[in-house]
Amino acid sequence: MPREFQRVLRVGEQVRRELAVLLRDEVKDPRIGMVTISDVEVSRDFARARVYFTIYGDQGIVSACQQGLDSAAGFLRGELGRRMKIRTVPQLRFIYDNTQQQGDKIAELIERGLAGNCTHDE
Repeated sequence: MPREFQRVLRVGEQVRRELAVLLRDEVKDPRIGMVTISDVEVSRDFARARVYFTIYGDQGIVSACQQGLDSAAGFLRGELGRRMKIRTVPQLRFIYDNTQQQGDKIAELIERGLAGNCTHDE
């Protein structure tokens, strides 16, 4: 079982690297701008993969990028099949990863909270 778990992680990392290259070099959809693949979680049977992505911009840009990635999923899966040496190429499901924006909001709230609590005895 531990070997299987390690293999799932290795395959997920390889899928992440290959997708990053494919999105940079092969996909010409204008909706997919400067997207970053932050993580890939592959199921134990290699049938499905959750691909987490980040992109800077408002909700409209994120939504357009999501649509572009969803429409390119079949092409990307086919290219992964040609580049990787695995029997089953997972179906790709793209999910927006908003942890960076959440972290920025928390940092801003903390900064404002600390700035509001400072008193100057002058």
